[in-house]
Amino acid sequence: METDPAEKASLVSSRRRFLGTGALVGTVGLLSACTTPPGGATSNGGGGASGGGAEGSDDYTAAIKKLVAGRELQVGFTPPVLSEYYTQMENAAFTRMAQLEDLYGVKWKWEKSSPTGNFNAVEQQISTVQSWTSREFDIVFICTGANFATMQGVYKKAMDSGTKIFQFNQPVELYPIDDVNTVSNIGYDNRWQSGYVAGKFIADTLKGQGKIIQIMGPAGSDWTKARLVGFNQAMSENPGLEVVGSADGGYLRDKGLSAAQDLLTRNADVNAIYGENEDMALGASQAVDAAGLKQWDGNQGVVIIGADGLLSGMDAIRNGKLTASVDVNSVDNAIKMIDTAFQSIVLKNYVPKVSNITTHLVTKDNVDAYASYINGVMSPAKKY
Repeated sequence: METDPAEKASLVSSRRRFLGTGALVGTVGLLSACTTPPGGATSNGGGGASGGGAEGSDDYTAAIKKLVAGRELQVGFTPPVLSEYYTQMENAAFTRMAQLEDLYGVKWKWEKSSPTGNFNAVEQQISTVQSWTSREFDIVFICTGANFATMQGVYKKAMDSGTKIFQFNQPVELYPIDDVNTVSNIGYDNRWQSGYVAGKFIADTLKGQGKIIQIMGPAGSDWTKARLVGFNQAMSENPGLEVVGSADGGYLRDKGLSAAQDLLTRNADVNAIYGENEDMALGASQAVDAAGLKQWDGNQGVVIIGADGLLSGMDAIRNGKLTASVDVNSVDNAIKMIDTAFQSIVLKNYVPKVSNITTHLVTKDNVDAYASYINGVMSPAKKY
């Protein structure tokens, strides 16, 4: 990816702002989530993700409960695929919904729909959003691989009809935000909180020297475009690193395996593999084993990094089958989207158009902490 000097300076400046602050974290008003990532703290001194507990004084709780007045919210949840990552998100959402119901009496009805088939089966999502709008759903949470302009028309019709659209896990950093027809967009910056983190980890681990192959998402994917901005920036800062091959792994483990096998036949001396998402990285790990190559052991072997933060990926890190993962924080993404919708729709507060969560680099050194954080929401008190 070629970048002119002015644009490159802007990218570096943006990246430094992210690294300097950890992440751009948007507030959602009075509430703070009851979950806390390792090393974090809640404003109420709360505990882990499965805990409830008051978020203010008894008088505050009673006052919010009065404002809520037992309102029921009909919610539609539509991820681009059914996958482990979105299952983690859904359980985190249920955990937070149960907490808000217990605290303030808000009631929830939840419906999930995801395209069947491949990641690009977006017509089903468009039809789903239109159906939920006609059924007068209060909220639609959506993450989609559909064309940006197409979805803005769908969103506008929904919003005009009273159904509020909230995007999650979407690369909105690529979009002209004034043209996004949503209430809020909850996620992270794929450039500096995912792609750059992965590239820098490879550079640091290989001490700035080595050959890399990439297993990327579908051609033209907005996530691929965004993550490559950050990854390519890390490569430009480490000229001793060379990307010797790239292939489409379709965001799926079996396609990641096939793509990596093909690339490894032509690049058996590779030092690292970047899987743009974790399923593709885990497929690449299988390809490394099948080729008789050594996995990274801290001193030698093939470094493999993915991005998602799956529990299966964390098991692979423990077992030496994945070197690291950029955990893009399924738990906090879900919690913040529930809080943002509650704040906006029920309490009628003003929420950020873009609200970014933190992401985490997970290695063997800290994998138990982050796996425990995710496991804390996997058995929610109530499912909807």
